[in-house]
Amino acid sequence: MTKLQPHSSFIPPMSSPIRAPTWVSTRRQLELKVSELHKCSNLPHLKQIHAQIFKANLHDDPFVAPKLVSAFSLCHQLRIAINVFNQVQFPNVHLYNSLIRAHTQNSQQSQAFTTFLDMLKNGVFPDNFTYPFLLKACIGTCSLEMVQMIHTHMIKLGFFADIFVPNSLIDSYCKCGVIGVSSARKLFMVMEDRDVVSWNSMVSGLIKGGLLEEARQMFDEMPERDVVSWNTMLDGYVKARDMNSAFHLFEKMPGRNVVSWSTMVSGYTKAGDLDMARLLFDKMPVKNLVSWTIMISGYAEKGFIKEAICLYNEMENSGLELDDGTIISILAACAESGLLALGKRVRSSMVAAGFRCSTAVTNALIDMYAKCGCVEKALAVFQGMSERDLVSWNTIIQGLAMHGDGLTALKLFYRMKQAGFEPDKITFIGILCACTHMGYVDRGVGYFYSMERDYYIVPQIEHYGCLIDLLGRGGRLKEALEVVQNMPMEPNAVIWGTLLGACRLHYPEELAQEVLKHLVKMNPAEAGNLSMLSNIFAAAGDWANVANVRRAMKNIGVQKPSGTSTLDLDGEVHEFTVFDSSHPNSEDIYQMIHLLRPQLKKPGYAPRLT
Repeated sequence: MTKLQPHSSFIPPMSSPIRAPTWVSTRRQLELKVSELHKCSNLPHLKQIHAQIFKANLHDDPFVAPKLVSAFSLCHQLRIAINVFNQVQFPNVHLYNSLIRAHTQNSQQSQAFTTFLDMLKNGVFPDNFTYPFLLKACIGTCSLEMVQMIHTHMIKLGFFADIFVPNSLIDSYCKCGVIGVSSARKLFMVMEDRDVVSWNSMVSGLIKGGLLEEARQMFDEMPERDVVSWNTMLDGYVKARDMNSAFHLFEKMPGRNVVSWSTMVSGYTKAGDLDMARLLFDKMPVKNLVSWTIMISGYAEKGFIKEAICLYNEMENSGLELDDGTIISILAACAESGLLALGKRVRSSMVAAGFRCSTAVTNALIDMYAKCGCVEKALAVFQGMSERDLVSWNTIIQGLAMHGDGLTALKLFYRMKQAGFEPDKITFIGILCACTHMGYVDRGVGYFYSMERDYYIVPQIEHYGCLIDLLGRGGRLKEALEVVQNMPMEPNAVIWGTLLGACRLHYPEELAQEVLKHLVKMNPAEAGNLSMLSNIFAAAGDWANVANVRRAMKNIGVQKPSGTSTLDLDGEVHEFTVFDSSHPNSEDIYQMIHLLRPQLKKPGYAPRLT
């Protein structure tokens, strides 16, 4: 019998393992991309996938289209997201939910409700996800009626079996002010099933409504607590500036995360206790970018430039990469305290790292330079921007106006309108300030009355303050007083103080006394107002009334605090008051002042003593 020999080509060599095929079908590759599509935030990559989906004729797929809408929403491309939606012939509830959510994520609240109404009109019934997405569009006290309407729909359609739905409703009610919090509590009390999210939402709502004691009582009644529960209560105490209660709660926490520690550090920095803040910061088992930002910003806001820069260097050495939030927070702190050195240090880091500045970061940089007195640098950064928003224009206009370059500010206002930007209420504060510094009284008055006439912006108390300052500095005190008397809102201490400041420039004693009556009613212990009136009488040579005012100040036990000047020198902030001798080099400083006095008198300088 002859044995059949197999063909040699069918016998693989024992030394060569069988390899799996390395190719993957194009269809399979696309499916893999689509599965994670809703998380994609890279716009060029997203557009490529969109083209492949269209080529594969999947744009009408009920699974694919919602993911595309979500992805374009994440990239803030609502126009494309709507086009994707419109290409689906018969959209289902999932697709409608995706578009409603897209509108709410991009602050298009009215469009979210329009989409919801279209969905009902087209006979598509909402599901248990529709209403929570729609509730996200209800923001502020004015949305209470909308939330109540959604609540009614939920009851009618029987969605309360899913606890996610009433939890969302509680959260939305709590964002609608005191009445909303009361409605949330009623809903909470009738809920048959509550989970830890229900309790957390209610505790958070009571804190937002200013009911801290009731929030603590509910916190103590919770059947179970998670770390969010503890952090919510902790944040409530911190925002109420009750750091003692916050610390006691912090000590009792069974488990603390980075949010717990950061909340405490933030609370102590805002309370001005930087030593305690630093102690807790150094004890943190894990620090993230937020923790570092809080501590650095805290030092910067209080003028501790060496500590701020030192800690900033430590953060960089730890390997953490800067993000928009960190840069904006630190630059804002620098702007607040005038710490140019730290602002420059952050700017150097950005350049060295090749950081790609967003519009928001560039706006923060402009604000920092302007408020630190480097107006030319602020203007250079603004001129170099490839994309500007309204905040960019407002920031540079206010910066220029604040430093007396009103002419350039007004020119930029004209350019802003040419570029297609509509001014808002912030814009006009900058414009009115620019007119005040330039002495353009009539022009400024014209801008004020154009707000409502041309732009439908109702002037707020800040705008009236600017107008009174404009008229007062221009010597038109009678008109300024008429504005105060005819304002649609009750004038506050700032308004009357502005008018009193104008009286100091032009010395009308009778008006000054009338203004002071109002200020004393509002704040009888404010020494600055009485001191200013005394100076007005002194400038007019009315020494009898000067004595009367000084006697009144002594009788009611008020004393005007000394004025303070700060000087940033070689990365260190020095503070001086009148007749201050606390500085280690005060003797040398006073000697230099004595040497400078005769030099100042030569060109005719005479100090103003009132």
